[in-house]
Formats: sequence, structure tokens, C-alpha cells
Amino acid sequence: MQSQILEPIMVTAIPAFNDNYIWAITSTNDKRTSESSITPVALVDPGDAIPCIEFIEKNNLQLCTILITHHHPDHTGGVAELKRYCQDKGWPLIVYAPENNTINNVDVRVKDNQIIELTELSVSFKVIDLAGHTLDHIGYYANDIVFCGDTLFSGGCGRIFEGSPQQMLTALTRLADLPERTHVYCAHEYTFANLTFALAVEPQNAELVHYYNQVVKKRAQKLSTIPTSILLEKKINPFLRCEQAEIINSAVKFSHKESANKLETFTIIRQWKNQF
Repeated sequence: MQSQILEPIMVTAIPAFNDNYIWAITSTNDKRTSESSITPVALVDPGDAIPCIEFIEKNNLQLCTILITHHHPDHTGGVAELKRYCQDKGWPLIVYAPENNTINNVDVRVKDNQIIELTELSVSFKVIDLAGHTLDHIGYYANDIVFCGDTLFSGGCGRIFEGSPQQMLTALTRLADLPERTHVYCAHEYTFANLTFALAVEPQNAELVHYYNQVVKKRAQKLSTIPTSILLEKKINPFLRCEQAEIINSAVKFSHKESANKLETFTIIRQWKNQF
């Protein structure tokens, strides 16, 4: 498992299922709970409780917070068991999730621009509306870090299951408008497949070719490609580059249209990716 220190927190990947990442957030200030010497931890999108509990116990942590980005089971499936685990331990736990009543075991439902104070970790997250992949999708942003679930992936974006192409493009634009130094923590290791498609759309992008070669080497060593950054994605991700001439031309050629604006280009390449 790889960790990255981004003061005042450290983020560690907990692999789950075939390609999911559950994110564990701990404090770099070594702040302990008042009841014990155990370090507090927050989890983002714990779809499976078992690897989370193994991580917690191996590292002598106390689960204090869960952040949910959207309702899909691979992001919420472990919450009930983790709640029971914390109750058995006598640990207080707060589960934050979007305003969707189909998500169970939630303590606080949050919406766009709301601020979440995680006092145990000395960090505050701002909620970002990212409707598109699902209508309830949100992200959590703080300290040049964003947890964006299934909205923005390295080299790609999520499928549009419930929203519209316009909503998804708006969500991606909100992420692209964050500071370029922002570290992007998405929920899946999809990078290699995404870049294979991106090269079909924009084969002359030298930055993309260079990144693809880096990713091939990383994945051969079974290393994670996440986090990525907003700066990198703006250089190589076709879904953030729908105004580029080569991408527009590829979309027009694929769709047999005469021309395409930014939204039309995005819509076409998202449909193209669905069948790639």
C-alpha cells in the first residue's frame, strides 16, 4: 500500500475488489484520541469492510469518519459492517454522504459548498457537487487534495449512468478549475485502459505518449498510478481537452458529423469510450 503525505494529513490507498481504491486519511500531527493512544483515521468510499478493518488493526488506528461520494455499492458496501465494528469497539463514528436516502447508515447528509470539519484529523473538507456519473455524486476538497470518486479518472472520466453529458462536463470543469497542484484521488485503477483510449483520440499529444509510457512501466511493477494531478490531467485527459482541434477532429470523424462544439465533442468521445 502506498502513502502520500500532504500536510496536515497522509493519504494511503487500500486496494479493494479488482481495481477499487478505498482511501485512508490520517493526521501527520500524530494527534491521538483522548481515550487511548490509537491514531484516528477517516475512510473514503469503503465498499468492502474487510480490507479496511485489516488496515485499521494492522496500523493501530481508530476509525472516526467515513466520507461517501455516491451511492454505488462498491463505494458504500462496507459501511454497515464498519459501523458495527466501531460500535463493538465503543468508537464514535460519523458517516457523511450526499443527500440520497437510498444510502443507508448515514449520520450527516451534505451538499455543494458545505464544509465538513474533521477535528480529529485537523482538516476541513469542502463538498463539491459532481452530478453526472450519478445524480448524487459529490467530491471532497481540502489542502490541494480532492477525493472525486468516479467522476475524474487519470486519463478518463466516469460513465454517465444517471446524469446528462452537460452535467458530467460541468462536474469535470469544476474539478479542472481547482488549482493545478491539486492531487486527484479517484476510486479506480483505470489509467492504462483510459490512456489506450486517449491515444486513439489524440495520438499526436506528446505529453500523453510520455505519460502512457510511464504508466506501462508502473503497472508492469504493479504500482498505483493514483493520485494524479489537475495539471497532468489538463495535459493528457481528452475529457478535459474537448476544445483541442485534434480531439474535435477525432470526434467528428468518429460520429460522421461535419462539426462539433465542446459539449458535442465531449458527448461523442464519451459514447466512443463506452464501446471502445
